[in-house]
Amino acid sequence: MKALHTVIRLATTAVALVAISGAISAQEGVTSNLLLNPPPDTWPGYHGDYSGRRHSALKQITPENVENLGLAWAFQTGQHDTIKSSPLVVDGIMYFTVPDHVWAVDARSGHQIWHYQYPDNKGFHIGHRGVAMYKDWLFFVTPDAHLVSLNAKDGTVRWNVVIADSKKGYWTTLAPLVVGNHILVGVSGDFDNLAGFLRSVDPETGKTQWQWNSTPPPGTPNTTTGGMTWMTGTYDPDLHLVYWGTGNPTPVLNGKPRPGDNLYTCSIVAMNPDTGKLAWAFQASPHDTHDWDAVETPVLVDANFDGKPRKMLMQTSRNGYFFVLDRTNGKSLLSLPYGPVNWSLGVDKRGEPIPNPAKEPAPDGRLIAPDEGGLTNYRSPSFDPNTGLFIVSAHPSYGIYFAKPADGTFGWAGADYGVWSKGVLEAIDYKTGKLRWTHELGPGGSGAGVLTTDSGLTFTGDAAGNMLALRTSDGETLWHAGQGGHMESSPITYLMDGKQYVVTSSGGVLFAWALPKTAVQSASTRR
Repeated sequence: MKALHTVIRLATTAVALVAISGAISAQEGVTSNLLLNPPPDTWPGYHGDYSGRRHSALKQITPENVENLGLAWAFQTGQHDTIKSSPLVVDGIMYFTVPDHVWAVDARSGHQIWHYQYPDNKGFHIGHRGVAMYKDWLFFVTPDAHLVSLNAKDGTVRWNVVIADSKKGYWTTLAPLVVGNHILVGVSGDFDNLAGFLRSVDPETGKTQWQWNSTPPPGTPNTTTGGMTWMTGTYDPDLHLVYWGTGNPTPVLNGKPRPGDNLYTCSIVAMNPDTGKLAWAFQASPHDTHDWDAVETPVLVDANFDGKPRKMLMQTSRNGYFFVLDRTNGKSLLSLPYGPVNWSLGVDKRGEPIPNPAKEPAPDGRLIAPDEGGLTNYRSPSFDPNTGLFIVSAHPSYGIYFAKPADGTFGWAGADYGVWSKGVLEAIDYKTGKLRWTHELGPGGSGAGVLTTDSGLTFTGDAAGNMLALRTSDGETLWHAGQGGHMESSPITYLMDGKQYVVTSSGGVLFAWALPKTAVQSASTRR
């Protein structure tokens, strides 16, 4: 693979140089219309479009020809950090990241165009989800909680602003969300006495436009801190509402010093992107004591539910519940577990789970399902509108939670991983919450997200390091390829020069897969 990458990166043929030069000169950047209606040759935002569905209308790669899928190109970063980002593809150029680094490569060949390295810093290098783009500018959050604006044509720095004080324990990992002239950024961190927030930044100046705080200021009596906004939200242009998930309260597993529901932690919130004003909130885990944030992707779907057309929001939450909400008002349509769950007494009239006091962490331990990693986590799901299936990489698991009295009132309770766990790809019928099919991913599960396409394919990765192509209707494996290591990113797809590419990653290597020329011609003929 190193030899192949070397050939790709060192290619200097006239054809390659002309292609790259043409891509740069033709670059127009990202407009609101592009984000609202992405053409087949783009992937302009973290989720592809605003909905969070990670579903593509492309049909060139099908269940019938996917067995012919082969490696088109590979790009090796040379970094120790694993690629966890979702690349953007705009005007023939692909942009992707690992902490402290941004690359621009030719989306046809993988040839590097430029590489930006953020200065060494003491931020928390847990991973990185990618960049956002507005016009000809990229927006990149750093491990030490800065937001950097780069020129998309050459990677030069336009401006650099501080989002939060990393010395207090904040860091940033998400891909920003662009809505109109707003760059929306969130923060990460699990230390006590840190308040979570979502901030809107002016793309031209870097100045703060508004900030919404998910918890009261630190030190407010009988309240919580936390509520971090770890992951990228979604947006409904018709309702003009942004949807975001928030993190767990702190102290993380000790609920005594923070009585009550602990709003707005472990919640799905809707707000106006122009003002930051909260429209509604739904709490996935009231008074969480198990470290189950609710930052998993809020997926937006327009379809029938109970015989009526609905504008819905769906989330497979870390706590083990599958939620279907009316996204116009946050009212619950469906709240059901999608795997082993034993910590709740059911749901209340709002559809929010009711915590079971007997499942609080205790000195002698409590067996809880799911474990601290959650039934799912950062892995992006996908919604296929053709089958009505919400497909998620799940982690059925049990863990032992215990409290340590010696830690005192504000002490940290512990959780023991690995009592029992496995990885399973689950296809959930959104109308009923029932599993239509499952596909084993191996012990410990997978870090890969999910992509579905209109041709009836589902792409993801398993615990053994294989990229998988499954039939969406029944989960049957149609093709797989070893990538040499675990996949920690979500696949994307795009059409370039008449060829459909699917891009995945493993470790520090980015892989682009496509059909050979004969198979592409055959697929075109059938259409």
